[in-house]
Amino acid sequence: MTERVVVVGASGFGRECLDVLDAMVAAGADLEVLGVVDDDISEVNRERLEARGVPFLGTRGDWLATEPGSVAYVMGIGSPGVRRRLVAEMDAAGLRAFTAIHPSATFGARVVLDEGVVVCAGAAVSNNVKLGRHVHVNPNATIGHDADLCDFVSINPAAVISGEVVVGSDTLVGAAATVLQGLTVGGRTVIGAGAVVTKSVPSEVVAVGVPARW
Repeated sequence: MTERVVVVGASGFGRECLDVLDAMVAAGADLEVLGVVDDDISEVNRERLEARGVPFLGTRGDWLATEPGSVAYVMGIGSPGVRRRLVAEMDAAGLRAFTAIHPSATFGARVVLDEGVVVCAGAAVSNNVKLGRHVHVNPNATIGHDADLCDFVSINPAAVISGEVVVGSDTLVGAAATVLQGLTVGGRTVIGAGAVVTKSVPSEVVAVGVPARW
């Protein structure tokens, strides 16, 4: 049966989720993208949706009032904290999360993906990796062997998570940042773009630079 999917969020990552779903359809996946919901869509993002022929379905409240039933959702929100809050609301409304994987992403053996994961084009996920609920792996990011990414982690474009790294929940690793082998990054932390993490990072800090400091 055809999987019917709605993307939550019309901004940058929401539209990247559309790219992933479109690529899945082109590769033969039996799914239908119904459109996008957004509680505060900008005029420019509305125009961007119109330009690619994707319906804007209104706010989440508007859409939920239509009793979407069996429709699944992809959470296209880049911020881990906001993503967690919106997922809780969608789950409370009885909606199912959809796991979206770009056909060009690669995976090693024994990879576990929890619900709502999004893996974008060109991402490389090695073996024995765990991606928790609603983890986002952006384009061309690399996840090393035996890594454990907890719930609501965001790995931004071209970032490298080396082998046996643990990334705590609600943490964002910035574009082109690198976390070296065997380290732990605490929850609700931000690793700045281009940072090189050479020692374990505590929770709730912002780490920047080469080597990363907080």
